Amino acid sequence: MKSIAVLPQGSVSHEALLHLFGDEPVNIEHHKLISNVFLATANGATDYSVIPIENTIEGSVSLHIDWLINEVNLPMQAEWIFPSIQNLISNPQEFVDAEGHKDYSKVVKILSHPVAMAQCLQFIRDHAPWAELESVGSTSEAVEIVSNNPGKGWAAIGTALGAATHGLEVVERQVTDHNNNYTRFVLVGHQKLELPRKSSGDKTSILVTLPEDFPGALHQVLAAFAWRRLNLSRIESRPTKKKLGTYYFYIDVMEPIESVLLPAAIEEINALGCQVRILGSYPTYTYEEEKAEVQ
Repeated sequence: MKSIAVLPQGSVSHEALLHLFGDEPVNIEHHKLISNVFLATANGATDYSVIPIENTIEGSVSLHIDWLINEVNLPMQAEWIFPSIQNLISNPQEFVDAEGHKDYSKVVKILSHPVAMAQCLQFIRDHAPWAELESVGSTSEAVEIVSNNPGKGWAAIGTALGAATHGLEVVERQVTDHNNNYTRFVLVGHQKLELPRKSSGDKTSILVTLPEDFPGALHQVLAAFAWRRLNLSRIESRPTKKKLGTYYFYIDVMEPIESVLLPAAIEEINALGCQVRILGSYPTYTYEEEKAEVQ
């Protein structure tokens, strides 16, 4: 049975993991901190780790990408999209008036992960702009804290699974500012992954470090993909942390590493004096296709 490290029980990462594996049994190991999720697999305690790396609203999760680049050497083995459905969670009896109607004027504090909080700012401004906002390590941790502090007017932004896990209820569903709020997850580990479901394609993620004092180097790197008609779905610069003004370029190529053209493109980039590191070549799963498959 596969062992997988993930953020706390009831987090979006936990929901996403259950969605990816469906009915396949897995041994889940929960961790409070994302650093411990990474290290569980890096140290051999688990086979894989679940890492959120990009969100529709907030963009890249820079901390997690930097961990993949600088702290661990864990290849990406799968990528999937999952909706980040955030809800306002508490004991609903704390936020009702004498007639039993919702009364958000009684909200004193709202807790959540900072990324989740940022996804719900419009709801907060509209319903409880006076509330104190407190960032914690995960949405599940926020729900747990609220569960342990009844009667204080505290609420959490988190998942329905988190509410059920900690004995609370969803006071208001889907409080995110946008309906198309999706998160991209990767499963990292040293073993290739095989799932019974059909993927929507393959992707290869690479890291390119340009040589110093090489005018037009990035243009030539991109040209190596362009003339071969290799589709890039993402290119992002990240600091090397070695010298101010020096960057890695994180690039997603919509081809498997076994394809005919991609290895030749990488060889050409190496010939330019660039350093190329392959972060993983893996199947991708889109939420819409997986949902249709299940039905």
